[in-house]
Amino acid sequence: MLQRFGSGLLASGFVALLLKVVGMSPAALKPVQLLEWQNLPVFALPSEPDPVAEVAMRQSLKDWSTKGPTASQGVWMQSGMTRLANHQGTVALPAASLTKIATTLAALDKWGPAHQFETVVSTTGVVKDGVVQGDLVITGSGDPFFVWEEAIALGNSLNQLGIRRVTGNLVVTGEFYMNYREEPLISGQMLQQALNFSSWSPAIATQHAAMPKGTAKPQVAIAGTVKVATIPLPKKFLILRHRSVSLTQILKEMNIYSNNAMAEMLAKSVGGAKITAQLAANSAGVPLEEIQLVNGSGLGVDNRISPRATSAMLMAVQRFLQPHQLDIADIFPVAGRDKRGTMQARNIPFGSAIKTGTLRDVSALAGVMPTRDRGEVWFAIINRGGDVDGFRRQQDELLGRLSKQWGTSPTVNASTTQAPALLGDPKRNEKISGFQTQL
Repeated sequence: MLQRFGSGLLASGFVALLLKVVGMSPAALKPVQLLEWQNLPVFALPSEPDPVAEVAMRQSLKDWSTKGPTASQGVWMQSGMTRLANHQGTVALPAASLTKIATTLAALDKWGPAHQFETVVSTTGVVKDGVVQGDLVITGSGDPFFVWEEAIALGNSLNQLGIRRVTGNLVVTGEFYMNYREEPLISGQMLQQALNFSSWSPAIATQHAAMPKGTAKPQVAIAGTVKVATIPLPKKFLILRHRSVSLTQILKEMNIYSNNAMAEMLAKSVGGAKITAQLAANSAGVPLEEIQLVNGSGLGVDNRISPRATSAMLMAVQRFLQPHQLDIADIFPVAGRDKRGTMQARNIPFGSAIKTGTLRDVSALAGVMPTRDRGEVWFAIINRGGDVDGFRRQQDELLGRLSKQWGTSPTVNASTTQAPALLGDPKRNEKISGFQTQL
C-alpha cells in the first residue's frame, strides 16, 4: 500500500524519510509538491499482476462481454503493496451505491466515528403546571437516523420533565430530518404525531411494540400546527438535548441497507457532493478526477468512481477506524454475519466486508476479502450492461474462485457480532431541569 492511493501513513512516512535524507522538512513542501514526490516510481505498485487473479479476471471479462462492452467493465484488486489485477482501474465509471463509500469516508473525516448528532428541544415561553406557554422548538443538526423510536423516547423524556401540553406550535429549525425525510415540515408533522400516543398510526404502534418491554407511551399534545422557522428565533429556553447513536452505527445501518436518504443527508451535512468528493479523494490519496460525484447516494450514472479509487477509499476508512479499536467490518456488512439488506441472496466469501451498488444497468461490488495466502485483498468490480442479476452472480463467482485458490484466512471470525444500535435509548436524552438555560 506504499503508494498515493494506498496507505497514506506509510507513504507519508517514506516521503518524510526521503526529505530528511536531502535535508528538507515535510512542512516545506506544498500539497502539489508532495503529490509530485508520491508520483515517483518508488511509489508505484509492481507492474506484474498476480497470475491467479489475472486468469480469474480475464475469464470474468469474457463472461461480462456477453452482457456489455468490455470498456464498460472495471476491476481493481490489491493486497498490501501488490497489485493483483487491473482492468480500467483508473477510469471513473458509473459506480451506483459505491458512492456511499465516498460519503462514509468524508463523514469519518469530518466528524470521527464516535460523533453523535444533536437535536435540541427548547421553548419560547415558560412551562407552568405541565403546559408550555408558547412554542416547542426542535433544532436539528443533520441526524439521518432520527426515526419513530427516537421520537417516542423524546416524548417520554418531555413527560418526565412534567410537560404534557403545548399551547403554541411545533417549530422546526436547522437540519431536522425524521424517518429519512428531508422536508422539515413533513418531519415536524411526523414528530408531532409521535409525541402524542393518542394520535399514533399503526406504523408507530408497531415500532413501539419492538422497543424494550415497559417503554412508556408519550403524551405531549400540541395545540397549534407545525411551522418551519427560516430565521433565528429571538428567545428560546433549552429543556432537552437528544444525541443520536454514534456515527459508526449510523454508517453501518446506511451501508447494510444502502439507504439513499441517509447518504444524501450525510453528504449535505458534510457540505455537498463536491466537498464530499474532495474530502474522500484527499483522505484516499487519489486524483479528484477519479471521484466525480453529483450526490452522496449514487443515484444516477453521473456519479463516477474508478475501481482504484474505490479500493483506496476503503483502505482509508480502515485507517480512520483502527485508532478507535474499530475496523471496516464495523461500518460495512460482512458475509456470514450480516444477512440483512444488500447481503440477501449474495454468495460472497466468508468474512468479506463489502459494499454493493446497483442502478438500472450497473452492478458494482467492492470490499476486502481476508485470505490465507494473500492477506487482505481489497477489490472493486464495476459492471455495466444488460444483465444486472447475471453480473451479481458472476461477481460472487469470481470472488469464490479466488477465495478457493488463496484459502480463507484462519483468523476470520464472522460470527462475532457488533451490538446493533439501540434506537429509542432514553440515556441519550439529557434533560435540563429548571428550564433556566436561555439559548
